[in-house]
Amino acid sequence: MTKAEVFDKAWKLGLKGDFSLVDEIYHFKYQAVHKSIDVEVDIEADKIVISTYSEFLIFGPFRVIFENQEFLCLERHMRLMEGGEPSYNTGITAITYKDGKIITQESVLENVSNPSEGQDWNWEDYE
Repeated sequence: MTKAEVFDKAWKLGLKGDFSLVDEIYHFKYQAVHKSIDVEVDIEADKIVISTYSEFLIFGPFRVIFENQEFLCLERHMRLMEGGEPSYNTGITAITYKDGKIITQESVLENVSNPSEGQDWNWEDYE
């Protein structure tokens, strides 16, 4: 599996409450900044966020922008079903690695219209 595939699988499992792969791929010194609230977080905080949204969030398809041993950049689509009406985001995530594990991660999200419209995939494929 590529780094992108492992990252995607880890967080999809995390949505189901299984963080074993997340724990495996993240460096113990991992830190990230949530820019929207300007707070530095560790992996435990990221797990809490995912757990909070687990009933409402679906990760759709992703595409790799760049990947090598030290860096991964990917685009990923998300659907949030909170309050009965879906909202959609497309995000770019930049990940750096140290000793083969994720040491930093930064994501930028943009609210978009349904990215599956006119495409050859649908959200049910990712539920």
